[in-house]
Amino acid sequence: MDFHVDIGPQYEGETVRKDDMHVEFGGPKVSAKFELVTLKSPDEVEHEKVEVIGPDIKDMEEGSSHPLAILIDIAGEELEKDMEPVIERRMHMYCNYIEGFYHMNQRNDIWIRLNKSSFKKGLDSFKEIGEILIFLYTSELYVIEKISITFVTDPDKVSELLPEALKVYEARDERLRGLKEDDVDVFYGCVLCQSFAPTHCCVITPERIANCGAINWFDGRAAHKLDPEGPIFEVEKGELIDPVRGEYTGLNQVVAERSLGTYDRVYLHSAFEHPHTSCGCFQAILFYIPEVDAFGIVHRDFVGPTVIGETFSRMAGVTSGGRQVEGSCGMALELIRSPKFFQADGGLRRVAWMPKEIKERYKDAIPEDLYDKIATEEDVSTADELAAYMEKVGHPWILGEVELPT
Repeated sequence: MDFHVDIGPQYEGETVRKDDMHVEFGGPKVSAKFELVTLKSPDEVEHEKVEVIGPDIKDMEEGSSHPLAILIDIAGEELEKDMEPVIERRMHMYCNYIEGFYHMNQRNDIWIRLNKSSFKKGLDSFKEIGEILIFLYTSELYVIEKISITFVTDPDKVSELLPEALKVYEARDERLRGLKEDDVDVFYGCVLCQSFAPTHCCVITPERIANCGAINWFDGRAAHKLDPEGPIFEVEKGELIDPVRGEYTGLNQVVAERSLGTYDRVYLHSAFEHPHTSCGCFQAILFYIPEVDAFGIVHRDFVGPTVIGETFSRMAGVTSGGRQVEGSCGMALELIRSPKFFQADGGLRRVAWMPKEIKERYKDAIPEDLYDKIATEEDVSTADELAAYMEKVGHPWILGEVELPT
């Protein structure tokens, strides 16, 4: 097919900086944005239809930021409901196949940029972007028999649709809760982000969702079934070396292979010594606060400096890239609900700071006696203030009431 720009995996890893950007969608400046794949019956999907609701790219001011919803409807006899999030996550890979088109993150955290060069070449409409995506989806995933894509840029419409998308994401996550790592024979690995983080390999278990927050253990199983040779694969657990830190012989072997020998050990449930590598699509960062010997959590939509004086973007620059960085781990927000949330380091009871938005969103996952003792940006602005706050409220970590497992 003839398109205005080139297409291929050689463009994965290509970034679009602010100075080179013609227009962007989502990201930290925009509150309403998401992408969602929905499996429907064949008669509900008009094959290869691309629709734009709201202003198109060519109608937008250079340098501007906009809300965006990407709705993909699919149909096929061999498709299953479990495959929805897997196909949805392929958006990250396929968008980055497009010359000058940059895609980061997932679900309701997407951030997309189009560079000036590709716009000048004629990539000025979501119609063509949709045609490219349909071409890539149907070329690589033959189980998709019908597909249509709708791009929504009308701000009111995106805001109207977002709550329903959030319900879908929540239902996907809810399904996994209660399943334990001991209940399954295999984990799953994902290297979808290696174009941006060459030594990163995400390990997905029933109690550890992928850093991006988009792929849980069930999704990994569906992805492997959908595309056995794809970027998501089975990981044999091997022998359990350390049940507290979450170290397995099989995981160590896979990490050594997939990181090109850069790392040969990984702890699933600790931020120290051999923490899990971080990609670039993580939803949040767990970071160590030396002044109080505790942790903070910050998500990518938090604006301004954290309690240690660093912004999310600055910390992300240090944490990402497929590195193991002690005391700084990319993570999915859903991990807060996991019983094994950094359990080797004290878990949630060692968390002393997080943005108010996250604290309220995950209130049901935070122990009732701890909730009021975790500070937010409204309570403190520096590490010294945090130390005083923890003393004042009697935070269990500062009082020595949290025992680290051995």
